Amino acid sequence: MPPMALLMVTLGVILGTLTVTSANHWLTAWLGLELNMISILPVIAKQKHPRSTEAATKYFLTQATASALILLSSTLNAWQTGSWDITQLNNKLSSILMISALAMKMGAAPAHFWLPEVMQGSTLTTTLLITTWQKIAPITLLYTISNHTEPIITLSIGLLSILVGGWGGFNQTQLRKMMAYSSIAHLGWTMTVISITPNIALTNIIIYMTISTPFFLLLTTTSSKTLRTMTTTWTHAPTTTVILMLLLLSMAGLPPLTGFTPKLLILDNLVMHKLAMMAVIMALLSLLSLTFYLRTTYLLTSTASPTTTQSTTLWRLKPHQNQTTTILTPVALFNITVLPALLT
Repeated sequence: MPPMALLMVTLGVILGTLTVTSANHWLTAWLGLELNMISILPVIAKQKHPRSTEAATKYFLTQATASALILLSSTLNAWQTGSWDITQLNNKLSSILMISALAMKMGAAPAHFWLPEVMQGSTLTTTLLITTWQKIAPITLLYTISNHTEPIITLSIGLLSILVGGWGGFNQTQLRKMMAYSSIAHLGWTMTVISITPNIALTNIIIYMTISTPFFLLLTTTSSKTLRTMTTTWTHAPTTTVILMLLLLSMAGLPPLTGFTPKLLILDNLVMHKLAMMAVIMALLSLLSLTFYLRTTYLLTSTASPTTTQSTTLWRLKPHQNQTTTILTPVALFNITVLPALLT
């Protein structure tokens, strides 16, 4: 991509998100979402491959549908209440439509169908953008209207997302699709508690983003796209292998790693609000996600020295990639060991 085009696309993505996060009017928020969507499309389609074009088309159609629902919901609310203020979403039907539209924009179930396919057709860097930066704007809007959300709707979407995220990633061998279902499952944990304690929901999604960012960047340095190619990582990058293993376990929510903290807080708040059965079901469904995280961790460490791998080495680390690993190591370790600070 030419430098000027890359600069324009980057500014569009950043300005779109900043417009949404600072907006107080539904039309301004909608404009920011549209700018964000239009700017990310060239990034997805830049590979000039049929899979990339297909991914960009699916992303555009889904996001355009969600944007139309957001416009319909805000217009209906303004018609009934006379207010375009984001914090004044008092109409019940508008609230349900808005939650559904924002869930579709983020990729939460049952409107999750586009996320694995779009991520599979994109590069690892673009996948990182879709799972982190592109979720900031919808999460901000969801957080803003959390006082007007229907708890039964958010709990249903969250529970279904945890089930779909765990079940969908169970049989995946493609890392990008597996991480797409992981993203769906983490969105489910966020959605379940967004109407009860929004701050904990925000904490959960922020921690997920800080864990997944070094994970995707380290995958980029190794060029690993499938579980099979990850088995060759230990031979040439043992430090990267150990960090990836710890990040995966943290993402799975195993104590005492960072990913365990938001899950514990969410379950605790659900029990405090007399939703103990919901908390038990969520904890049991999270075992599905834990299965494929542990499988990936096992594949990373099963060929550790002195065992030799039977897979063909498809990549070699370059000097600049070694530098990237050196920079990412303290960042990843901070994300793994930040738990004591969060508990105090």
